[in-house]
Amino acid sequence: MVAYVDYTQADWENLKKQNNDFKSEADRASVECDLVMVGIFGLMDPLRPGIRDAVEQCHRSGINVRMVTGDHLDVAVAISKEAGIISDIDLAQNEDGYLCMTGKTFREMVGGIVSKVDSANGTRVDNVGNRRAFREVTKKLRVLARSSPEDKYLLVTGLRDEGAVVAVTGDGTNDAPALNKADVGFAMGISGTDVARNASDIILTNDNFCSIITAIKYGRNIYDGVRKFLQFQITVNLVALFVVFTGAVIFTDTPFTAVQMLWVNIIMDTFAALALATEKPSSELLDRQPNTRFEKIVNPIMWRNIIGQGIY
Repeated sequence: MVAYVDYTQADWENLKKQNNDFKSEADRASVECDLVMVGIFGLMDPLRPGIRDAVEQCHRSGINVRMVTGDHLDVAVAISKEAGIISDIDLAQNEDGYLCMTGKTFREMVGGIVSKVDSANGTRVDNVGNRRAFREVTKKLRVLARSSPEDKYLLVTGLRDEGAVVAVTGDGTNDAPALNKADVGFAMGISGTDVARNASDIILTNDNFCSIITAIKYGRNIYDGVRKFLQFQITVNLVALFVVFTGAVIFTDTPFTAVQMLWVNIIMDTFAALALATEKPSSELLDRQPNTRFEKIVNPIMWRNIIGQGIY
């Protein structure tokens, strides 16, 4: 609200004599009277195009999106609803109040950060004070408003302690601790500070959340390429070793010489690496659940394929 009131010099002198700071309610009432409202001015920061689709794609890909902001809780809830992070159904079922919280409430419920010094190497280790309460809260937590840098760091630390793979986006200096603590830190290349960019792993040159979907797609494609190459390489090497060993034992002479084995390895390594490294990512990579932190890179299905193909 903007109001204009004409004061004479005598009025100003009178106000100065009473109390120029208007510390009492009587002084405030004497000034805030007979005002005329000219108008109401509001600001809105709209979402970028495609943000809602990107959030929905994250949900389909098994990625839990949380909004951590310093804005008021009502503002954060409104923006998260517009972005698709939460819905009206989620708010209606929010009986325990864990869906949307303030940083202070969250910090008090989980016990904050507890720091300990590792006697082995003398480094500081940070943990959540109450891990049981943290698990209960983070099962439903989607929006964290009025949060401080310590709250962001607390959330990332607790999620990592629970075995989750955490990615954090940020652009300010206050986001640096959380970006550094996360498994993958995304910093904004345009609006981000130098501190945030140095603490991150990936810099988004267009400051667009939708680019994270592209990073996820390429990351999963590279991971699948490594697995395919290992499966191929282990299968061929096991077969080659078995043939050479069996031939040396039965026929007292190896089927391949050392030079021939080197040529076989060069051909296998070169063409397999080129074929698997140049494979383009597909949209189907985003339609599956992510791999856990403790999942082995050579899983039982790969061992079954390696043994079966090796016997064949």
